[in-house]
Formats: sequence, C-alpha cells, structure tokens
Amino acid sequence: MITEEQYKAAVERALQYFEWAGIVLTEQEKARIEVADLGLSRLDTIGLQLLTYVNTERVCAKELVLFPHQTCPEHKHVGVGGTSGKEETFRCRRGKVYLYVEGKKTADIKARPVGTKVTVYHQIILEPGDQYTLAPDTKHWFQAGEEGAVVSEFSTKSSDETDIFTDKKIKRATEIV
Repeated sequence: MITEEQYKAAVERALQYFEWAGIVLTEQEKARIEVADLGLSRLDTIGLQLLTYVNTERVCAKELVLFPHQTCPEHKHVGVGGTSGKEETFRCRRGKVYLYVEGKKTADIKARPVGTKVTVYHQIILEPGDQYTLAPDTKHWFQAGEEGAVVSEFSTKSSDETDIFTDKKIKRATEIV
C-alpha cells in the first residue's frame, strides 16, 4: 500500500524520467501513468511506474520507468483459457537494466538483493538501444542500475491480473491509503 501523496510523487518523478529519455507524452497519457508498488509498500526498491499506450487482443505497448535500483520482482505471464502467456520484448531507452531469466546462472550478478523470492539468475544487461525478447511463460525479473531506467515494452496482449509472482506476498494491484 502507498499513500496518495507517494503515488503522486512517483508519477511526477516518472514524468522527469520520460523527459530524460526524450519521450514526449500527451496530457491524456500523463494522466494514465500507473504506479505499481506490488503490495509491499517499498516503492523505492520494489515496484515500477508504467504507461500503457495500447492493449488489444493482439498487441500491447508500454513504457516502464524504474527508479535507481528499483526492481520488478520475479514473475511469469500465463495465458488465459488455454492460451500461452504473453511474449514480450524489452527495449532499453535510457539508463541500464539488469534482466534475469531462466537459463544458466550468471556468476557475478549486478542486481542488488531486495528481499523477495527469486529463482532465476541468468543475467542480461540492457543499455540504451539494447533489447531482449522473452518467450511466453518465462520467469523473469529486472532491476534498474544506479541512474534508473526507461524501458519500452512491446508484447502480445497483456493480462497483468493473471501474472504469477514467485513470491506469494506480491500483489499486482496497487492499493492507495
């Protein structure tokens, strides 16, 4: 849970990151920025700020903002009604992102521990212009570097409410108190 003041401050900060990345938003888009604290009330270290441009039955496009060392915890996207989960591509626009996926464990991971359950440690480092595509139903988590990061996400339909987080304490819907 976060307060309304924390939510508004995170939105204002996210707007500064969009400007830093050279991403121009309309007033309507600015009003739709979402803050996801993932139910842990630790937004400085766990969560993200996002803007969904479009989410149809076939495609989804989002912008993600991560503050310095902020982490989106380990999860996977599962399908609904027998369909596979979403395929997604992350493209780093500004900053640095440490992405962790299934595969051989990287010996010297760069991400800082944040106290949530993690099971995958194959590291991919994304810098501006780098991108990586995740297959459906792939466990992953990611963390911004010391400057924070702005990441574009392109995917098949997004159904955040069906995401499965490895750490059962995590809730996708943000509660404002």
